[in-house]
Amino acid sequence: MSDNKDDSAFKQQLDDHHEWPSKYLFKFIVPSGQEEEFKNIFPEEVLKFRFSKEKKYISISAHVMMSSSEEVMEIYRKAYRIKGVISL
Repeated sequence: MSDNKDDSAFKQQLDDHHEWPSKYLFKFIVPSGQEEEFKNIFPEEVLKFRFSKEKKYISISAHVMMSSSEEVMEIYRKAYRIKGVISL
């Protein structure tokens, strides 16, 4: 989400596939120990945590009511600041 062209394409894709407001499923994988940072991004949401077999990584998912594609993109911008994050 750092290139304006990529941002524009992603925003268009979100708008093509969702009617706002809408629930949006966020899914991320991070190294273990990073889950607290996601609690800061989603302070009022119920997050689902699932550890990898070796417990090195955590899968984090949340269904969140979003009012626009820009709001979704802002969540991704915050998440990408977390070291080692992978979005699904």
